[in-house]
Amino acid sequence: MQFRIGIGHDTHRLEPGPKLILGGLEIPHDRGCIAHSDGDVLLHALIDAILGALAWGDIGEWFPDTDPAYRGADSQALLRPVLDRLAAEGWQIGNVDSIVFAQQPKLSLFKHPLRERLAEILALSVEQVSVKAKTGEKVGPVGREEAICAEVIVLLQRMKS
Repeated sequence: MQFRIGIGHDTHRLEPGPKLILGGLEIPHDRGCIAHSDGDVLLHALIDAILGALAWGDIGEWFPDTDPAYRGADSQALLRPVLDRLAAEGWQIGNVDSIVFAQQPKLSLFKHPLRERLAEILALSVEQVSVKAKTGEKVGPVGREEAICAEVIVLLQRMKS
């Protein structure tokens, strides 16, 4: 087997108005991400992790924020062509490990639903997906509730042909 590991990161500002979308789920909160797309930091970091593992560039190259076609885009729709190419080239996801950094809202009640949703999107078992949540300990933009961040590591595997 061949293996590849990729890491992805995303950060967005939080402001009143937009919905907060994480991992394809709407999370109740009085603020949401300011972004060209829906601002789903978890899926954006996942996309970057997959792209990085295979040296396919980054999310900004695939879906530039200067392209009006991606304004307000559902990040699940952005993930789809990445997953399609992944499968077409014989790769599969072995596991996903993620962290969402948010002072508020508290995400402990959402970790399992997020794992389930990511597993569904990726056609994996829940046991292959980890979602952790951390606060900013009231330090920096996350701690001041100005931003939300996510980091994802993905293991890809392919049978040798």
